[in-house]
Amino acid sequence: MVGAAHPVTDVGAQRAPFESHYRPPAGELGRFVETFWAAHGQLKATRELIAPTGSTVAAIILGPPIIQGHPGGQPSPMRRGFLIGPHEGPIINQPTGQTFAVGFVTTPVGCEALLGVRPAAVRARAVELDAVWPPASALRKVLVQAVAAGAPLSELVDVVEAALAKNVQCSIPGFERCEAAIRLLQEDPMIPVPVVASRLGLAHGSLDREFARIVGLSPRSMARIIRLRRLLADIDVHQRVRWAEVATGLGWFDQAHLIRDFSRHTGVTPGEYLAAQRAGYPPDQAAPGFVPSG
Repeated sequence: MVGAAHPVTDVGAQRAPFESHYRPPAGELGRFVETFWAAHGQLKATRELIAPTGSTVAAIILGPPIIQGHPGGQPSPMRRGFLIGPHEGPIINQPTGQTFAVGFVTTPVGCEALLGVRPAAVRARAVELDAVWPPASALRKVLVQAVAAGAPLSELVDVVEAALAKNVQCSIPGFERCEAAIRLLQEDPMIPVPVVASRLGLAHGSLDREFARIVGLSPRSMARIIRLRRLLADIDVHQRVRWAEVATGLGWFDQAHLIRDFSRHTGVTPGEYLAAQRAGYPPDQAAPGFVPSG
């Protein structure tokens, strides 16, 4: 992702094969972080679209810049790191060289608790991480030193996890209610939002406002994203997909409504998604939500 120190840039120059490391957080941090990750090497695709998760994504870049943004906006190169706010459409990930980055995906409620950043302030935007979270600069220096000392990707993730664990702030008004709302939507993405609000002892409008403040999206938007992510995780792209049956099984009125929502969230039609997945990933390397190209 972004160049800074020469030892890191030199590592990228070796054209290492692509490797990655993913893991869930430990203990209480799981309320705020879905996944920690690290990646290094040459991606097969020159560009990819990534469907939304309902969360924010943060990364510290240790290699060449990475172009980030939304197809309808003005994607720009991120040089030190990036924070991608909650969004409903796809984002562009386009390395300018070999990818080298360490990062994490927050839970839908985790952005402000981890980084002190209101997700609404970065909704549908990609910004330099240290511009909104100043501790990223010092953390990046520590990671650069670790890379120079030969640390593997797993140890780089350890560094980031330890840094986040020190500064979690969960005493945010409405945090636990939104956390409970997310659980209800995950259990049943078709549940009416007024029912969710009622179960939490809130008026519909109050839930919408609280959700927008803490999650950065509306409950209805989150429900659509959860449903689509479930679809992407469940289908086998290397087999024939019966879209009409999929639509009915996950609550879409018909195949046309499924195609509309699918295109809104992924940036491509279901057929285009299958073609990109089949060309980009073998059967044993599923990557739901990614649309590689080039």
